[in-house]
Amino acid sequence: MTKNYVHHLCIQTNTYLESVEFYTKALSFEIVEESPNFHGREFNTWLKLGAFYIELQTGKQDEKLAVANSNSEGLVHFCLWVENLQQEVERLKELKYCFILKNGEVIYRVENGYLCKIKAPEGTIIELRSNKEI
Repeated sequence: MTKNYVHHLCIQTNTYLESVEFYTKALSFEIVEESPNFHGREFNTWLKLGAFYIELQTGKQDEKLAVANSNSEGLVHFCLWVENLQQEVERLKELKYCFILKNGEVIYRVENGYLCKIKAPEGTIIELRSNKEI
């Protein structure tokens, strides 16, 4: 049997500079490749965290992308495991990023672990979770 794994997610953005800053500074992704003027797009950029990649791209020339909506079909959020959730939340608060609250709480328990959610500039919701297992 062949080995399979998630290679990347592709995220489109109208707020390219803010999104790059968020993924690199807030979530510690590194820029692997940045391609300006990529097939009619202002930018197509590869970001890496461990063995996981995000392909971050702008819309095609003169295209305004529709706003993300968590009540639509398709990807609702993606999740990153963090070693120390409380420490990570404090670091992100210092960077002035805002969290999505649940019952007024930043960190909350869901079944066998704790998590929080943060919204990227382009609208992608990222869950940060304390437990590796489901």
